Amino acid sequence: MPRPGALAGIRVIELARLLPGNLAAQMLGDLGADVIKVEQPGTGDPMRDFPPMGTRDSGVFLISNRNKRSITVDLKKPEGRAIVEKLAAGADVVLEGFRPGVADRLGVGDAALRAINPRLIYCALSGYGQTGPYRLVPGHDMNYLGIVGMLQLMSRRTTGPFVPGPLIADIAGGSLMAVYGILAALLARTTTGEGQFVDVSMTDGAMALMVSHMAEWLYAGHEPRGGEYRNAGGSAPYEIYRCADGKYLTLGIIEDHFWLRLRQLLGRDDLPAEPFPGPEDAARAHAILTEAFATASRDEWVARLWQADISAGPVNSFAEAAADPQMRAREMVFEIDHPVEGRIPQLGFPVKFSATPGAVTRPPPGLGEHNGEVLAELGYSAEAIAGLARDGAIG
Repeated sequence: MPRPGALAGIRVIELARLLPGNLAAQMLGDLGADVIKVEQPGTGDPMRDFPPMGTRDSGVFLISNRNKRSITVDLKKPEGRAIVEKLAAGADVVLEGFRPGVADRLGVGDAALRAINPRLIYCALSGYGQTGPYRLVPGHDMNYLGIVGMLQLMSRRTTGPFVPGPLIADIAGGSLMAVYGILAALLARTTTGEGQFVDVSMTDGAMALMVSHMAEWLYAGHEPRGGEYRNAGGSAPYEIYRCADGKYLTLGIIEDHFWLRLRQLLGRDDLPAEPFPGPEDAARAHAILTEAFATASRDEWVARLWQADISAGPVNSFAEAAADPQMRAREMVFEIDHPVEGRIPQLGFPVKFSATPGAVTRPPPGLGEHNGEVLAELGYSAEAIAGLARDGAIG
């Protein structure tokens, strides 16, 4: 029998919509929590319709909603709010992703639900947080990255900022910070016996990722810019190079000893003796490395660099990343069975536990798939559940 996950016995009520909340709740479910996803009747989470589409639900939904049960509740109806109140009474965590104030207006905010269950951890995940002048401003990932200065680093010397591919603020600044906050609050509850309100801002989370770059400004008064700062495209040792086959490799040298090994491997005594020299020598180093790496294929260069114990690697395509032997060895891509979609791919568990490993116990749920099951657990009779459906409280 599989061993219980680290969060076995913890119940999470997910009122969040869209990817950051979806993914945070899935991470808790992967660790064994019982996650009940509360969705709007009829439409459900907007992520269900975000392309690319599977047979019924979108790929983004299917990759961020496993290990959950779905119920549909109209929060604008008193009967719907009563269902959430019953859920909160027996839950450990509520995770919501509304704009500040919306959950309170719906009657499912922190004050209302923690009055019912003082041990409840209530986590509100939003763009700018519950306080401050931007709290009600709409936003998405790129807006938050712009606010904290991160987009200034994402540029080249001759161009302005570009749109980053990964959802850095949404996931690293939002999903991961929400999980971090929830787990810390659960741990604190073992001492205090009381729950608390956890305010997670995706913008705050993105700002917290700017450690080394903000240090330049806060301690040296230097404004890091893309194409200029040493680990933002402004130095030859920490750069991306095009190879003879048109593919790219990453060179990630910061330490002197890696730079010395590279000089020895290439046999180029004309490279500067230090990895981060002045502007003139830095430009010369960049030109030398550009010329050198253009003489062989990406995979040939990566093999040579790794053999010499130099920090480098390939710029993989998505197909190459999914098939990469390291990703396969770490089981970061695998498949599960789904009753509608068939065999579907999933991304793996980023943290490996020796005693309480992550596991998939449920495929991503259909909209309202568990209405009857969850409501029966709350004490609703079959007749009452049918009445809630007729009245539109659960769709």
